[in-house]
Amino acid sequence: MLNFNAMDMSSWYQSLVKPSWAPPAWVFGPVWSFLYLLILVSFFYVGFLAFKKKISFIILLPFLLNIVFNLLFTPLQFSLQNNVLALLDVILVFLTLIWAMIVIYPFAQWVTWIQVPYLLWVSFAMVLQASITYLNR
Repeated sequence: MLNFNAMDMSSWYQSLVKPSWAPPAWVFGPVWSFLYLLILVSFFYVGFLAFKKKISFIILLPFLLNIVFNLLFTPLQFSLQNNVLALLDVILVFLTLIWAMIVIYPFAQWVTWIQVPYLLWVSFAMVLQASITYLNR
């Protein structure tokens, strides 16, 4: 059964062993707020290009998959409380982001460049999640 109690989710996450370099919990909100703004602007533009038939669906696909994987992380990590699935998911976020950045570059270079902060954060998050998964095996 999925756990949707925020208090239980928070206490579970707080009980996990984390590396000494893990940022405090309050950092995640502002960082993701900024990143979701970049994601919204760039992904909306890519969707607009696809709608106008200026790019094919295959160019749009990694963006769609990326947002799906991105949105799955929270339920996997906090509701299912499954570090391994959360790690697999963040790896998929990373891979689809790289794919998206590569395929859109010939059509809208700025979309690739605006994804760099997202790529850096996801890279960090992937290492952090791998560490948490390892430390709590």
